[in-house]
Amino acid sequence: MATVEMLMPKMGESIIEGTILTWLKKEGDPIEQDESVLEVATDKVDTEVPATHEGILKKILAKEGEVIAVGAPIAIIETEGEESTPNGTLKPDKDEKESLIAAAPSQTQTVLANPTQIEIKEGDDRFYSPLVLSIAKEEKINRSELSGIPGTGKDGRVTKQDMLNYLRDRKKQTAFDSRPVSSGSQSTLQAVPARVELSISAEDEIIEMDRMRKMISQRMVDSKRISPHVTSFVEADVTNIVLWRNKIKDTYKKKEGEPLTFTPFFIQAVAKAIKDFPMINISVDGDKIIKKKDINIGVAVALPTGNLIVPVIKNADQFNLTGLSKKINDLASRARNNKLSPDELSGGTYSVSNVGSFGNTMGTPIIMQPQVAILAVGAIQKKPAVLELPTGDVIAIRHKMFLSHSYDHRVVDGSLGGMFVRRVADYLEAFDLEAEL
Repeated sequence: MATVEMLMPKMGESIIEGTILTWLKKEGDPIEQDESVLEVATDKVDTEVPATHEGILKKILAKEGEVIAVGAPIAIIETEGEESTPNGTLKPDKDEKESLIAAAPSQTQTVLANPTQIEIKEGDDRFYSPLVLSIAKEEKINRSELSGIPGTGKDGRVTKQDMLNYLRDRKKQTAFDSRPVSSGSQSTLQAVPARVELSISAEDEIIEMDRMRKMISQRMVDSKRISPHVTSFVEADVTNIVLWRNKIKDTYKKKEGEPLTFTPFFIQAVAKAIKDFPMINISVDGDKIIKKKDINIGVAVALPTGNLIVPVIKNADQFNLTGLSKKINDLASRARNNKLSPDELSGGTYSVSNVGSFGNTMGTPIIMQPQVAILAVGAIQKKPAVLELPTGDVIAIRHKMFLSHSYDHRVVDGSLGGMFVRRVADYLEAFDLEAEL
């Protein structure tokens, strides 16, 4: 018999740690290779983790609720095979080690190390991961201060991102508070309240944010702080698309077994416009602009909980209309059933949000960092419009919709942001009524 360590797997780009939610197997249970044995939560998605080997789950090393670094051992599996190594485990091979270290060099080493514990404040029973404690020690944050940091993790636990946000805000606050303000002949310090006090009555209902809502809140605040948002609006005539879809949708559903929505048309037009204006498909890294080669378009999907999630269509420009329709329907279905993998939520270079599905005519969407732009498509409405014909102008009923393009004004000027959304509208308006699937 041999024993092998099951390690916390890499679960997507930029993911360096995960929280153990639930063990689906208990110690002593037989397990099959690739059988789901636990659920793990990252800052992007909750996912089931399969067993790396067949055998017996001999020992669980990571308890439910613990935050574990990618590459750290979480369980020991007893397998049939060659003798184990001297320390009783089978170590990952060289390539696997290098990939784990490359994924998160400094953070992983910090978590696996034994950080010096900070003195525990009496009455504070919240769990802190080794990584959080290590950051607190390095930044000279005592336990009293640590206990006051809001946590967005499970059960209010403090994550690495919470620590980085707190440190950033603390530095800004210190710099702001230390600025002298003239008051007569003396200088005083500007005081800024940490939070606004709320008045709560007995009839008010207090609802605790779930983990996803906390993450969304933090990301929206971060995006508005990082990117100066500007929004340009264009009204597009999508009559050709509406007429063509009405003509083909029943045949399409019978043939493909799923509906043909308007979203694939929007994604196709956006992908074409990005090819025309590649400087929309960028990210910002300090004072450097990263121009992306791939066109990976995120599509906002509303969940049954009311939250939004943004799965990504990788290489969206390489799909035809049918391919986009199938991809979008698949991602949306699995998103609503919590079946997406972390990789399907990462790597986006541009995003689209369909606010029209909620009956809204337009909106001002917030950019998904580290992208620099996002498009909101409004509801399609019948409107009277003036058409220029060879025989003269006429008023006709047309299907129209608003496109709202929010972009990061640090790197996207109004001319580029405006021309891009206009080009998207041009592609939508030029849709061929004789097109075939």
